[in-house]
Amino acid sequence: MTLQELYALMGGNYEQAVKVMRMDRLIDRYVRKLGKSGTFEALFAAEEEMDPTKLYESSHALKGVCANLGLDDIAQDASDVCEQYRPGNERTMTDDEAKAIIEHIKLRYANVMDKIAQYENAS
Repeated sequence: MTLQELYALMGGNYEQAVKVMRMDRLIDRYVRKLGKSGTFEALFAAEEEMDPTKLYESSHALKGVCANLGLDDIAQDASDVCEQYRPGNERTMTDDEAKAIIEHIKLRYANVMDKIAQYENAS
């Protein structure tokens, strides 16, 4: 399986990843490390506590990681959560609405990790 095929399966934006990383070798390296980064887990742990600071920090980190890797839909969801908990911003959604977005991120994360496992097994 090629990186392009992986991105098609994940629903990712391969062209965006190439713009940021510039080399398939780097994209491959960071895709393989995604599940080990702890970025997703930090957001999921913050959701359990509903701590505004932790939600902001973890969603901000996730937004950056996913944007760099061309995982645009997860990056957008993370951005939505990030802006809700950014210090000084007025909240426009309830905690339950934020949790629903995080649940969507969990589903997308499971799908992405499944596709990455298939990619690793095919390599």
